[in-house]
Amino acid sequence: MTRTTEKIAMEPRLLAVNTGIPQSAMYKGKEAKSGIFKQPSDVPVRLGLTGLEGDDQADQVNHGGPDKAVCVYSHEHYARWERVLERSLPLGAFGENFTVAGLTEESVHIGDVFAVGSVKLQVSQPRVPCWKLAMKWGLDELPALVTQSGASGFYFRVLEPGIVSAGDITLAERHPARVSVKEANRIMHFDKNDAEGIRRLLAVDALADSWRGTLERRLAKWEAEG
Repeated sequence: MTRTTEKIAMEPRLLAVNTGIPQSAMYKGKEAKSGIFKQPSDVPVRLGLTGLEGDDQADQVNHGGPDKAVCVYSHEHYARWERVLERSLPLGAFGENFTVAGLTEESVHIGDVFAVGSVKLQVSQPRVPCWKLAMKWGLDELPALVTQSGASGFYFRVLEPGIVSAGDITLAERHPARVSVKEANRIMHFDKNDAEGIRRLLAVDALADSWRGTLERRLAKWEAEG
C-alpha cells in the first residue's frame, strides 16, 4: 500500500463512538440478548485489537474478533431508514461502534487504512446485518432491506490501538486493489457466479478470513462444476 493525500467524497468525520453491553429483548416471542443497543460515549474510549473498552457482544462467534473489531456505519444512510421506520434515529442506531460522515460503501475500499489520532484502522469486510437489527427496530425485513440497498456498513480491524473520540478520521493509505465495499457486497450477495470478481476480491490481502473462506469454497465449487 502507498501513502496518499487523496480525499474521499467529502471531508470525513467520526460523528460518534458508540458502545454497549448485551441487553435482553424480546424477538418473535422469545427472549434474546444482543449488544446492538449502543449509545454514544461522551468521553474518549480506549480501543484495543478486538474492540472498544466498555463494548461487548452476546454472540462472539458471529460478532467481534480482530477482523470485526469496529463496526462502522455512515450517517448518510440514516435518512433512508428514518423514512422506512417512520421515526428519527439517534447516533448508533444500527449498532455501529463508529457513526461516520463522508465514508460510504462506494468510496471506501477493502484494505484502506484510516487514522483516528494515533489509532490506525484497516477496512476488513462489509457488514452483514442480522436478525438483531430486526429485533431492535421491530421490522423483520430490515436486515434484508439493508443488504439489498447496499448500505451495509463495514468493519475495521485495528492495526495500532489507542484512544478514540469523535472528531477527525483521515484516509492514511488507499489499498492499491481498489475493491470497494460496494463491489465486495455485489460479489458476495448478488452476482455469486462472478468468478472473476471472486478472484479479484480474494486477491485483496486485507480481506477478512471469514469472507475469504466463504468465497474460496464458492469458487472451488464453481470450478468443480465446470
